[in-house]
Formats: sequence, C-alpha cells, structure tokens
Amino acid sequence: MTTHESRAHGGRRRAGVILAVCCLSLLITALDTTAVNVALPAVGHDLRASVSGLQWTVDGYTLVVAAFMMLAGSTADRIGRRRVFQAGLALFTVGSLACSLAPTLGWLIAFRITQGLGASMLNPVALSIITHAFPDPRERARAIGLWGTTVGLSLAAGPVVGGLLVASAGWRSIFWINIPIGLAALVLTAVFVPESRAATARRPDPVGQLLVVTILTSLIFAIIEGSRQGYGSIHIIALFALSAAAVVALPGYERRREQPLVDPVFFRSVPFTGSFVAAVTAFLVLSGFLFLNTLYLQDVRGYSALHAGLLTMPLAVGTAIASPLSGRLTALRGPRPPLVAAGLLIAAATLTLTTLTPTTPWAVLLIAYVLLGIGFGLVNAPITSTAVAGMPRAQAGVSAAITTTGRQVGNNLGVAVLGAVVSARTQSPGRAGFAAASHPAWWILTACGLLIALTGLATTTPRAAATAARVAARFPTDPPTTLSSTPGVRGGTPA
Repeated sequence: MTTHESRAHGGRRRAGVILAVCCLSLLITALDTTAVNVALPAVGHDLRASVSGLQWTVDGYTLVVAAFMMLAGSTADRIGRRRVFQAGLALFTVGSLACSLAPTLGWLIAFRITQGLGASMLNPVALSIITHAFPDPRERARAIGLWGTTVGLSLAAGPVVGGLLVASAGWRSIFWINIPIGLAALVLTAVFVPESRAATARRPDPVGQLLVVTILTSLIFAIIEGSRQGYGSIHIIALFALSAAAVVALPGYERRREQPLVDPVFFRSVPFTGSFVAAVTAFLVLSGFLFLNTLYLQDVRGYSALHAGLLTMPLAVGTAIASPLSGRLTALRGPRPPLVAAGLLIAAATLTLTTLTPTTPWAVLLIAYVLLGIGFGLVNAPITSTAVAGMPRAQAGVSAAITTTGRQVGNNLGVAVLGAVVSARTQSPGRAGFAAASHPAWWILTACGLLIALTGLATTTPRAAATAARVAARFPTDPPTTLSSTPGVRGGTPA
C-alpha cells in the first residue's frame, strides 16, 4: 500500500468513526423521544401525574428541540461545530442523569427540558459534521442515507427498548442508558472529530428566535392546558391569540432581514411547503400513535411495559424494511410514489383503530401496527428529497433544517392535540372509557394520512416544480438541485 493509499484509508476510517459518533448522538436523542412513551403509565403511577402532566413529560423535551434546533445549527456554523456538539452531548447526558433522579413530576419535566436543550445542539450540528467529513458526493450520500435510516429505526424501536428497560429496571432506567453512550460519544468526539466552521456564518437573529419560541410554547401550552382549564378560559384564549400574533409577525420581520432565521421566501416553493406539511403531519401521526397506544395497551388492556413494547415490534420491523426501500424508490421514481403510498398506508392503519374497544382482536391491532410501520418507513426519504427539490445547493442545508424542525413540531402536536382530545372525553386514562374516548383521535390521524397522500400528489407536478424554480432564482448561487416527478427519471439530491 502506497503512502497516498494509506492516508486515504486512514481518512475513510476516521470519517467512519465520525459517522458512528454522529449516529450515536442521533440514536440516544431519537430513542429518548419515543422510549419515554412506554414508561408514561409507570411515571404516572409513581409520580401521581395527570394526563396533562404525562403530555408535558414528552412535549417538554420535543418543544425545546423544535424551538432551538435552528439556533443551534447557526451558532455551530459561527463558533465551531465540534464545540457546540460537545456542549450538546454534555448537556443531554447531565439532563439524562437528572431525569433518572427526579423526585417529582415538576422536576422531571424541568430536566426533560434540559435534555431537549442538549438534543437541539446535536442533530443539526451532527449532520453538518457528517457533510464536512465526507467531501466525496457519493460517500456523503451513503453516509446521509445511513443517518436517515438511523432516524426511522431509532424512533420506531424506542417503544421496544423502552419496554425492555422499564420491565427490567423501572422507568428511570430509560435515562440511565443515555449516560454511558453520551460519555463515550464525548470522548470519541474529542479524539476524532475535527473542528469546523462555515466559511460565511449566519448572523444571530434573536428576535426571530424569540418569535419561534413564542409560537410553539404558547400554542402547545394552550392545547395541553386547555383540556384541563377549558378552551373558553381567558388564559387559554390569550395564549392562542399570542401564538397567532407571533405567526403573523414572524414572516413580516424576517422579510426585512438579510439573513433571516426562517426565510419566508422558501414557503413560496410548493415542494418545500409540502415537505414541511408532510413532515409535521407524519411525525404528528407517529407521536400521537405512540402516546395513545401506550396508554391503551397498559391502562386498558393491562399489559406490562415490556409486553406493550414488544407488541409494537411489528411497527419497528415495518419501518426497518420500508426505510431503505423508500430511499431507493425516491431516487428511481421521485418522491410521489413513496409519499402517496405512505399516506394511504397510514390512513388505512389508523382507520382500523377508529372502532377500538378494550377487546379488539390482536390480529386487527397487529395489522394496524404493520401498516403504520411501513407507512412511516416510506415517508422520511421523500420528505427530505422534496424539501430540497429545485433549491440551490447552498440553501439545501437550511431548507432541510426547517423541515427537520417541522418533524419536531409534529412530535409536539401529536401528543398535545391527541392527548387533549382524549383528556376532554375521559379524565382518567385507566378507565374503561378510554378506548371509546380515543375514537376521534384516530379519525384525526386518518385525516393526517390522507393529507400526506394529497401532499405527495400536489408537490410533484410541473406547476409545483415551477414554483421551486422561481424561488431558486432569487438566490444567486450555484445551479439548483433537480427532482423529476416523471417516473424513471432519477431526481437530484444535494451533495
């Protein structure tokens, strides 16, 4: 082996380690998003939590991730990606330790918020680190493909892992597992991950960030607490009004900035807007399903956390099978077939559960789990692909980051909206009426599946592609990426 070949081999091995470290960070944050759902009944029993308290246990984490993810990405570009990544790992690990020791529900929610702050520094920054570590476009595409597969598998496997941990060592063990993984990732980052910064860093946008936080916090708080205080309460109405005012103010303010946190121009692209809607909707379905299904299996059917986790194994298997197939199908046929198929499968799965009872046959439940797993596995690759369709390469990272934020917003809304729907119809998740109270929630998820399918049709037309081209023309950079809606034509993706 020549000296040049030896260096190249060493560089690939180092890049492989960097990819593994980034996937480790994704693994613990994604698992944490869904594994906690299985532990909710145990947490509720141990800490005497209400349904709204259980909702905040999940949403306290995902809300912070959604609100601060883009800030973390721009900060990393400015002061150093490795530095922010290490800070995120440290904060997430310390937050996990604190969660495992939380004496009350209030402290648990506070520590979950700490975890969320750490997690917001990991995923977008890790993706930038991967992009920097793999300069070759083909190797980079494979690395990002593995990264995307890790997302889907981690989220779907969370209930199974959570069930095993809760059954063997109690709900606090869900947080223990993050500690050694987080410490190992910290050490590996210090040894193998080089520091990098953007050539031209985006300036801070504190007002835009404040508006984003205001939109999400006031909306989620109003939805969750409205089921308890009443949606006619002056406080809840004020929160909805505050969220709406911030929604109106954000695009007006950002249009006047040279480097906005969220560029409103992106949403003039039908493919980009559709990908954002699909991201929110798909993850609303997943988080809402996991929240409702966990309470149903444990509080209505009387199964342990272990059994509840194992019974959702078909969902994880369906996701594992469909995720890589979706990537290949998107590359060969464009995003329309996987998006439409995903939406229809999700709708079929949740429609099956609209007549849920305490004695629904297991065959019906397992069919619903398999269909939902395949549908969710199909949806991720076309969402990302559609987000960057027609966008200049220089803007592909920003557009993908906004769509990733949309996924986290969906996580928040799923728990908040569906928990509020069920809570308004039954005050105790353990009552026999829970199954009937959940019927409207399953209809909502069925509508979400149909919306994903319609989005797949609407965002892949020539007219939709023309809107993306007009948006791309506003950015004087390199040629835009292309994404054909014609079957058999390979769509371009950002390098």
